[in-house]
Amino acid sequence: MVTQQVYITPEGVKKLKLELAQLREVKRPEIEREIRESQGGADWMDNSEFIHLREELAFVEARMYELEDMLATAVLIEPDNDDDVVDLGDTAILQTDDHTETYTIVGTAEADPSQGFISNESPLGRALLNRRVGDEITVQAPAGLLHFRIVAVR
Repeated sequence: MVTQQVYITPEGVKKLKLELAQLREVKRPEIEREIRESQGGADWMDNSEFIHLREELAFVEARMYELEDMLATAVLIEPDNDDDVVDLGDTAILQTDDHTETYTIVGTAEADPSQGFISNESPLGRALLNRRVGDEITVQAPAGLLHFRIVAVR
C-alpha cells in the first residue's frame, strides 16, 4: 500500500485508470473462470495449473489494490511553462558534450526512462528540479559522472 502522495500527470491518471479497468473487468474475471474450470478435475487441489492460476489471481488483485491506492493519493501535476525553472511535469532539454537529450519530470508511477519520462526521485530528476535554463548539473550514474547543461524548459 502506498503511504505517500503519488505525483502524476493527467495522462498518467488516465493510463492507471485504464489498467485498473482492464484488470478489474477482463483479467480477473478471466482468471476466475479458468480457476472454476480447473476445479472440475478430480485432483484439482494438486493441480499445478490451479496453483498457478491462484498465484496469478493474487498478483492481479495486488496490482489492483496498488493502482487504487495510487489513484486515491494522486497529486496532479501540470507543466508550468511560465518560467525557466524545471518543475514537476516540465520537460527539460539538456545538452552534453556531443548530443541533446530531452526528459520530462514525472512521479515514480509513470516514470519510463526509455520514453523520456524520468522520476522526480531519480538522481537526474532530483538534480534537475528547481534548476534554471543555463545551469550546469553533474549526476552520479552507474557509468560515472554525467555532466549536463539545461538549454530549455517546456
